[in-house]
Amino acid sequence: MSRPPIQAAGGVVWRPGDDAAVEVAVIHRPRYDDWSLPKGKLAPGESHLEGAIREVHEETGYRVRPGRSLGEVRYLKSSRGASREKVVHYWAMRAIGGGFSPNREVDELRWLPIDAARDQITRVLDREVLERFAQRPAMTGSVLLLRHASAGSRAKWNGDDRLRPLDAAGEEQAEELVRLLSRFEVDEILSADYVRCVETVRPLSESIGVPAKKTPLLSEDGFSGREEEAVELLRNLGRPGSAAVACSQGGVIDELVERLAADDGVGVDEPLHLKKGGVWALSFDDRKLVDAERLPPPPISGSGESETG
Repeated sequence: MSRPPIQAAGGVVWRPGDDAAVEVAVIHRPRYDDWSLPKGKLAPGESHLEGAIREVHEETGYRVRPGRSLGEVRYLKSSRGASREKVVHYWAMRAIGGGFSPNREVDELRWLPIDAARDQITRVLDREVLERFAQRPAMTGSVLLLRHASAGSRAKWNGDDRLRPLDAAGEEQAEELVRLLSRFEVDEILSADYVRCVETVRPLSESIGVPAKKTPLLSEDGFSGREEEAVELLRNLGRPGSAAVACSQGGVIDELVERLAADDGVGVDEPLHLKKGGVWALSFDDRKLVDAERLPPPPISGSGESETG
């Protein structure tokens, strides 16, 4: 039986250069004597995005704000006479702090304009990723469309469904989501006016000091008949350089992503439906959707939750 692919992640790390140009970071690895984009293998249980942020920081010393997904590359990794497929997922990442110091894996970092970086990079696949980055403006807006965390079963709740709270597993998820969502430097939080949605974003709101605003447009009741208004809400949230969280319900999220993707010609992975606590990371350029990347929910103790509502 073939072994599963090695999972890895990295980023195109960028910063504003002179005359509004963009510079990207390329690194020299003495072990391979090559110039590459920062990347590395995931730790056990680590998500691709978390792994990308960690590896970029370890290799470059920079703290970053993730932007749009740049897809993946695949190749065969040879070691000790055997070959195994390796899959590397990439994101655009703006450097927001820190600085480089030579380390065991990387002895030099250069900030270069895109054309110079393309010439400097050794491997064809890394140049392909850089080309994906260069095809759109570096500065996009992020909308993290979040499905509320675990809240038990709608069928077993006897009261007003709008008042159904998170269960113990959902409370754990909400706390764990803080680490992931705060990576985006969130500056606005919206929530459907349902208790389970409000409770999902409360830990994030308290952690980063950004108040959560309630809107009926993101709830099943308020969304029906106002679908285009809700789509416009997300487009307005996706301002260049900003990041917003919008917490909603499963069916609403499915239709919002479907409408945006169809209107703007963006391919998205099926099925659209998120598990509770899952996120669609939507990237916008001039109010137009340019990428939609699914981020899995944080792992929690076995919840046995229902996937309704």
